[in-house]
Amino acid sequence: MKKLTKRVQTLADLQSLKYWLNKKYVMTSKIIFKKIRFINIDTKNFDRYIIKKGLFVFPAGPALASIQKSSQYYRSIKKADLVFFDSGFFVLLLKIFKNINVKKFSGYKFLSLFFDYLKVNNNKSIFSIDPNFEYSKSNKSYLRNLGLKKIHNYIAPKYNSLELNDKKLLNLINKVKPNFILINIGGGTQEVLGLYLKEKLVFKPTILCTGAAISFFTKDQAPINNFIDKFYLGWLLRLIFNPLTFFKRYIFGLKLIPMVIFSKIKILD
Repeated sequence: MKKLTKRVQTLADLQSLKYWLNKKYVMTSKIIFKKIRFINIDTKNFDRYIIKKGLFVFPAGPALASIQKSSQYYRSIKKADLVFFDSGFFVLLLKIFKNINVKKFSGYKFLSLFFDYLKVNNNKSIFSIDPNFEYSKSNKSYLRNLGLKKIHNYIAPKYNSLELNDKKLLNLINKVKPNFILINIGGGTQEVLGLYLKEKLVFKPTILCTGAAISFFTKDQAPINNFIDKFYLGWLLRLIFNPLTFFKRYIFGLKLIPMVIFSKIKILD
Protein backbone atom coordinates (compact mmCIF):
# COMPACT_ATOMS: atom_id res chain seq x y z
CA MET A 1 0.00 0.00 0.00
CA LYS A 2 2.83 2.36 0.90
CA LYS A 3 4.56 1.60 -2.42
CA LEU A 4 1.32 2.31 -4.30
CA THR A 5 0.82 5.59 -2.41
CA LYS A 6 4.42 6.59 -3.13
CA ARG A 7 4.01 5.78 -6.83
CA VAL A 8 0.80 7.84 -7.04
CA GLN A 9 2.55 10.74 -5.31
CA THR A 10 5.48 10.48 -7.73
CA LEU A 11 3.12 10.56 -10.71
CA ALA A 12 1.33 13.56 -9.20
CA ASP A 13 4.65 15.34 -8.74
CA LEU A 14 5.62 14.61 -12.33
CA GLN A 15 2.29 15.92 -13.58
CA SER A 16 2.73 19.04 -11.45
CA LEU A 17 6.27 19.54 -12.76
CA LYS A 18 5.08 19.05 -16.35
CA TYR A 19 2.34 21.62 -15.77
CA TRP A 20 4.69 24.28 -14.44
CA LEU A 21 7.27 23.67 -17.15
CA ASN A 22 4.60 24.00 -19.80
CA LYS A 23 3.13 27.04 -18.12
CA LYS A 24 6.43 28.88 -17.81
CA TYR A 25 8.13 27.93 -21.04
CA VAL A 26 6.19 26.05 -23.69
CA MET A 27 2.91 27.86 -22.99
CA THR A 28 4.42 31.33 -22.65
CA SER A 29 2.08 33.72 -24.45
CA LYS A 30 4.27 36.83 -24.47
CA ILE A 31 7.78 38.00 -23.75
CA ILE A 32 9.23 41.50 -23.50
CA PHE A 33 12.63 41.98 -25.11
CA LYS A 34 14.13 45.49 -25.17
CA LYS A 35 10.65 46.89 -24.40
CA ILE A 36 9.23 45.06 -27.44
CA ARG A 37 6.25 42.86 -26.60
CA PHE A 38 6.39 39.65 -28.66
CA ILE A 39 3.40 37.34 -28.89
CA ASN A 40 3.73 33.56 -29.06
CA ILE A 41 0.95 31.94 -31.09
CA ASP A 42 0.48 28.89 -33.27
CA THR A 43 -1.77 27.96 -36.17
CA LYS A 44 -4.53 26.72 -33.86
CA ASN A 45 -5.43 30.19 -32.59
CA PHE A 46 -4.70 32.14 -35.78
CA ASP A 47 -8.37 32.95 -36.40
CA ARG A 48 -8.73 34.92 -33.18
CA TYR A 49 -5.85 37.21 -34.19
CA ILE A 50 -6.62 37.87 -37.85
CA ILE A 51 -9.87 39.62 -36.88
CA LYS A 52 -7.97 42.07 -34.68
CA LYS A 53 -7.25 45.60 -35.87
CA GLY A 54 -3.94 47.41 -35.61
CA LEU A 55 -0.31 47.13 -36.68
CA PHE A 56 1.19 43.62 -37.12
CA VAL A 57 4.97 43.35 -37.54
CA PHE A 58 7.36 40.45 -38.21
CA PRO A 59 10.91 41.62 -37.40
CA ALA A 60 13.75 39.61 -38.92
CA GLY A 61 16.95 38.92 -36.98
CA PRO A 62 19.08 41.61 -38.70
CA ALA A 63 16.28 44.12 -38.20
CA LEU A 64 16.14 43.36 -34.47
CA ALA A 65 19.92 43.79 -34.33
CA SER A 66 19.49 47.30 -35.75
CA ILE A 67 17.19 48.71 -33.06
CA GLN A 68 20.12 50.31 -31.22
CA LYS A 69 20.95 52.51 -34.20
CA SER A 70 17.54 52.95 -35.85
CA SER A 71 15.30 54.89 -33.47
CA GLN A 72 12.36 55.22 -35.88
CA TYR A 73 12.26 51.49 -36.56
CA TYR A 74 12.62 50.73 -32.85
CA ARG A 75 9.74 53.07 -32.02
CA SER A 76 7.57 51.43 -34.69
CA ILE A 77 7.89 47.89 -33.38
CA LYS A 78 7.49 49.02 -29.77
CA LYS A 79 4.19 50.65 -30.72
CA ALA A 80 2.95 47.75 -32.86
CA ASP A 81 -0.15 45.94 -31.66
CA LEU A 82 1.20 42.45 -32.44
CA VAL A 83 4.88 41.52 -32.84
CA PHE A 84 5.48 37.98 -34.12
CA PHE A 85 8.50 35.68 -33.80
CA ASP A 86 9.49 35.85 -37.47
CA SER A 87 13.19 35.22 -36.86
CA GLY A 88 14.21 31.59 -36.37
CA PHE A 89 17.63 32.86 -35.28
CA PHE A 90 16.04 34.90 -32.47
CA VAL A 91 13.90 31.91 -31.42
CA LEU A 92 17.02 29.70 -31.20
CA LEU A 93 18.93 32.32 -29.20
CA LEU A 94 16.08 32.56 -26.68
CA LYS A 95 16.09 28.79 -26.27
CA ILE A 96 19.89 28.45 -25.98
CA PHE A 97 20.72 31.40 -23.74
CA LYS A 98 17.47 32.11 -21.86
CA ASN A 99 15.76 28.71 -21.71
CA ILE A 100 12.67 30.30 -23.26
CA ASN A 101 10.77 28.11 -25.70
CA VAL A 102 8.58 29.98 -28.17
CA LYS A 103 7.27 29.11 -31.63
CA LYS A 104 8.56 30.73 -34.78
CA PHE A 105 5.68 32.37 -36.61
CA SER A 106 7.07 33.85 -39.80
CA GLY A 107 5.55 36.35 -42.17
CA TYR A 108 5.45 33.50 -44.69
CA LYS A 109 3.41 31.30 -42.34
CA PHE A 110 1.12 34.20 -41.49
CA LEU A 111 0.44 34.98 -45.16
CA SER A 112 -0.16 31.30 -45.93
CA LEU A 113 -2.91 31.20 -43.30
CA PHE A 114 -4.12 34.68 -44.21
CA PHE A 115 -4.55 33.77 -47.87
CA ASP A 116 -6.53 30.66 -46.86
CA TYR A 117 -8.70 32.96 -44.74
CA LEU A 118 -9.25 35.29 -47.72
CA LYS A 119 -10.36 32.42 -49.96
CA VAL A 120 -13.28 31.87 -47.58
CA ASN A 121 -13.79 35.56 -46.79
CA ASN A 122 -13.37 36.95 -50.30
CA ASN A 123 -15.65 39.89 -49.59
CA LYS A 124 -12.80 41.56 -47.68
CA SER A 125 -10.97 44.49 -49.24
CA ILE A 126 -7.18 44.71 -49.54
CA PHE A 127 -4.92 47.71 -50.05
CA SER A 128 -1.51 46.52 -51.26
CA ILE A 129 1.51 48.84 -51.00
CA ASP A 130 4.19 47.63 -53.40
CA PRO A 131 7.82 48.58 -54.19
CA ASN A 132 7.47 48.80 -57.99
CA PHE A 133 5.16 48.21 -60.95
CA GLU A 134 6.31 44.62 -61.65
CA TYR A 135 5.70 43.46 -58.07
CA SER A 136 2.42 45.35 -57.96
CA LYS A 137 1.19 43.55 -61.06
CA SER A 138 2.20 40.12 -59.68
CA ASN A 139 0.67 40.81 -56.26
CA LYS A 140 -2.62 42.00 -57.70
CA SER A 141 -2.84 38.96 -59.98
CA TYR A 142 -2.19 36.60 -57.07
CA LEU A 143 -4.80 38.27 -54.85
CA ARG A 144 -7.36 38.14 -57.65
CA ASN A 145 -6.74 34.41 -58.05
CA LEU A 146 -7.78 34.02 -54.40
CA GLY A 147 -11.23 35.23 -55.44
CA LEU A 148 -10.90 38.78 -54.09
CA LYS A 149 -12.81 41.54 -55.86
CA LYS A 150 -11.83 44.58 -53.80
CA ILE A 151 -8.10 45.06 -54.41
CA HIS A 152 -6.32 48.41 -54.41
CA ASN A 153 -2.65 48.85 -55.26
CA TYR A 154 -0.21 51.67 -54.58
CA ILE A 155 3.40 51.88 -55.75
CA ALA A 156 5.37 53.38 -52.90
CA PRO A 157 7.92 56.11 -53.52
CA LYS A 158 11.38 55.81 -52.00
CA TYR A 159 10.71 56.81 -48.41
CA ASN A 160 12.99 58.56 -45.97
CA SER A 161 12.17 56.68 -42.77
CA LEU A 162 13.34 59.65 -40.68
CA GLU A 163 10.83 62.03 -42.28
CA LEU A 164 8.10 59.81 -43.68
CA ASN A 165 5.07 61.71 -44.90
CA ASP A 166 2.82 60.46 -47.71
CA LYS A 167 -0.43 62.42 -47.77
CA LYS A 168 -1.40 60.97 -51.16
CA LEU A 169 -1.34 57.47 -49.69
CA LEU A 170 -3.28 58.60 -46.61
CA ASN A 171 -6.00 60.16 -48.75
CA LEU A 172 -6.34 57.06 -50.93
CA ILE A 173 -6.63 54.69 -47.99
CA ASN A 174 -9.05 56.94 -46.10
CA LYS A 175 -11.19 57.04 -49.22
CA VAL A 176 -11.49 53.28 -49.82
CA LYS A 177 -11.26 52.17 -46.16
CA PRO A 178 -9.92 48.63 -46.73
CA ASN A 179 -10.15 45.84 -44.18
CA PHE A 180 -6.47 45.01 -44.61
CA ILE A 181 -3.39 46.98 -45.63
CA LEU A 182 -0.58 44.79 -46.95
CA ILE A 183 2.80 46.56 -46.87
CA ASN A 184 5.18 44.74 -49.21
CA ILE A 185 8.22 47.03 -49.14
CA GLY A 186 11.58 46.56 -47.40
CA GLY A 187 11.95 45.80 -43.71
CA GLY A 188 12.88 48.76 -41.54
CA THR A 189 10.93 51.22 -43.67
CA GLN A 190 7.67 49.28 -43.86
CA GLU A 191 7.26 49.28 -40.06
CA VAL A 192 7.79 53.04 -39.94
CA LEU A 193 5.19 53.43 -42.70
CA GLY A 194 2.86 51.07 -40.84
CA LEU A 195 3.04 53.17 -37.68
CA TYR A 196 2.56 56.35 -39.71
CA LEU A 197 -0.66 54.92 -41.15
CA LYS A 198 -1.82 53.64 -37.77
CA GLU A 199 -1.40 57.09 -36.23
CA LYS A 200 -2.72 59.15 -39.16
CA LEU A 201 -5.64 57.22 -40.67
CA VAL A 202 -9.17 58.25 -39.67
CA PHE A 203 -10.22 54.60 -39.18
CA LYS A 204 -8.53 51.45 -37.81
CA PRO A 205 -7.72 48.69 -40.32
CA THR A 206 -5.39 45.70 -39.94
CA ILE A 207 -1.92 46.72 -41.16
CA LEU A 208 0.36 43.82 -42.09
CA CYS A 209 4.09 44.48 -42.42
CA THR A 210 5.07 41.23 -44.12
CA GLY A 211 7.53 42.77 -46.58
CA ALA A 212 8.67 40.58 -49.44
CA ALA A 213 6.98 37.44 -48.05
CA ILE A 214 4.20 37.68 -50.64
CA SER A 215 6.89 37.19 -53.32
CA PHE A 216 7.31 33.59 -52.17
CA PHE A 217 3.71 32.98 -53.26
CA THR A 218 3.86 34.97 -56.51
CA LYS A 219 7.21 33.27 -57.35
CA ASP A 220 8.97 36.63 -57.72
CA GLN A 221 11.48 35.31 -55.18
CA ALA A 222 12.96 31.87 -54.57
CA PRO A 223 9.99 29.70 -53.49
CA ILE A 224 9.76 28.71 -49.83
CA ASN A 225 7.63 25.79 -48.67
CA ASN A 226 6.40 24.73 -45.24
CA PHE A 227 9.37 22.38 -44.72
CA ILE A 228 11.92 25.14 -45.34
CA ASP A 229 10.03 27.54 -43.09
CA LYS A 230 9.55 24.98 -40.31
CA PHE A 231 13.27 24.20 -40.07
CA TYR A 232 14.39 27.85 -40.26
CA LEU A 233 16.05 27.45 -43.68
CA GLY A 234 14.55 30.47 -45.41
CA TRP A 235 17.69 32.51 -44.74
CA LEU A 236 19.83 29.90 -46.51
CA LEU A 237 17.60 29.88 -49.58
CA ARG A 238 17.73 33.69 -49.79
CA LEU A 239 21.50 33.62 -49.39
CA ILE A 240 21.90 31.08 -52.21
CA PHE A 241 19.67 32.99 -54.62
CA ASN A 242 20.83 36.51 -53.67
CA PRO A 243 24.21 36.39 -51.86
CA LEU A 244 25.17 40.02 -52.54
CA THR A 245 22.08 41.32 -50.76
CA PHE A 246 21.84 38.91 -47.85
CA PHE A 247 25.42 38.03 -46.85
CA LYS A 248 26.20 41.40 -45.23
CA ARG A 249 22.73 41.51 -43.75
CA TYR A 250 23.12 38.16 -42.00
CA ILE A 251 26.61 39.01 -40.74
CA PHE A 252 25.15 42.15 -39.20
CA GLY A 253 22.41 40.01 -37.64
CA LEU A 254 25.01 38.24 -35.49
CA LYS A 255 24.94 41.35 -33.28
CA LEU A 256 21.70 39.93 -31.94
CA ILE A 257 23.67 37.29 -29.98
CA PRO A 258 25.12 39.61 -27.27
CA MET A 259 21.86 41.57 -27.23
CA VAL A 260 20.00 38.42 -26.16
CA ILE A 261 22.72 37.20 -23.78
CA PHE A 262 22.96 40.45 -21.83
CA SER A 263 19.30 41.49 -21.90
CA LYS A 264 16.79 40.87 -19.16
CA ILE A 265 13.79 39.24 -20.82
CA LYS A 266 10.44 39.29 -19.09
CA ILE A 267 8.12 36.30 -19.50
CA LEU A 268 4.38 37.03 -19.45
CA ASP A 269 1.67 34.37 -19.11
